Amino acid sequence: MNYEINGGAQVTVPVLTVAATPQGRRDPDFADLARRVRDAGLFHRAAWRTAVRLVLISTLYGAGWAALFVVGNSWYQLLVAAYLAVVFAQVGFLGHDIGHRQIFRSRRWNRTAGLVYGNLAIGIGYDYWVDKHNRHHAHPNEVGADPDVGPGVIAWTADQVDGKSGLGRAIARYQAALFFPLTCLEALSLHVASARSLRGKRGRRVVIEAVLLTTHAAAYLAAVFVVLSPLRGLAFIGLQQGIFGLYLGCAFAPNHKGMEMVSPDQTLSFAQRQVITSRNVKGGRALDVALGGLNYQIEHHLFPSIPMANLRRCQPIVRAYCLSHELDYSETTLLSSYMIALRYLRSTGRPPTLNSGPRS
Repeated sequence: MNYEINGGAQVTVPVLTVAATPQGRRDPDFADLARRVRDAGLFHRAAWRTAVRLVLISTLYGAGWAALFVVGNSWYQLLVAAYLAVVFAQVGFLGHDIGHRQIFRSRRWNRTAGLVYGNLAIGIGYDYWVDKHNRHHAHPNEVGADPDVGPGVIAWTADQVDGKSGLGRAIARYQAALFFPLTCLEALSLHVASARSLRGKRGRRVVIEAVLLTTHAAAYLAAVFVVLSPLRGLAFIGLQQGIFGLYLGCAFAPNHKGMEMVSPDQTLSFAQRQVITSRNVKGGRALDVALGGLNYQIEHHLFPSIPMANLRRCQPIVRAYCLSHELDYSETTLLSSYMIALRYLRSTGRPPTLNSGPRS
């Protein structure tokens, strides 16, 4: 990415895997911040750390499926289902980091790993996810550009509420109470969206993605129903996929929900756009692991290719930058972040508070 500084001189800051917004291309202060982060060595990928993470997650994943066959046709398999749901989410976090090229330097190696851990391991299309997620990073909380706040079951703006009727309007009215239950369907939604994203497309990449997604679905269902009776198998799938979706929802909800909503006509620098729409979550290293590093959402949005393990060290540099530039650096506890998000959903979905401004 190039930023213009010193009256038009160019400095290359190869730190982002998504395109900056047009307003963000002329931001000399951010270019200086990027240099400081780079000079601190925070873009460095430690090979040993990468290897440990890949081996650990792969081992936990394999252990879950091994447990399925060891436990046999028993209702204790629901414990295995819950365990695999957590592991699937951790694989998802790994896939997220692979998509941001945090794991390998090579684009080819990152895509190969993304296909293995995304399409094959958890049934979520790598190319689908990267495209959707990069659009989110380029335009966070911008209505009409960010797919994460687009029209859907949940209404993020008053206009989206006004466009609903019948059952959709009723869901919007109670969407705060329904939000976490609805996230139990998130995994199913991602599976369906991944498959639908391949429709009408051709080429070797599409064939590979389709084959891997199909292989995942066939192997998953075969493993479950070879071991379990139909009733127990359905219970296993429902619980495993439900907790998987809920976990993802709980990890992503604190990041942007209830933060500033951006309109297309707003003129913001790249740093402004990323900071005012993002929220960090306070916590220790256990929370870092539980949320896959997404609790450092501000740092992650400013520098998506920084490895997860380095985001904690990046935080003081970014916080100081925000303070000196009078950018509101939002940070709260996990519970508070959920409460803020739910209040936002409640105020958006229920008349007469149908205003399109930001809530907090």
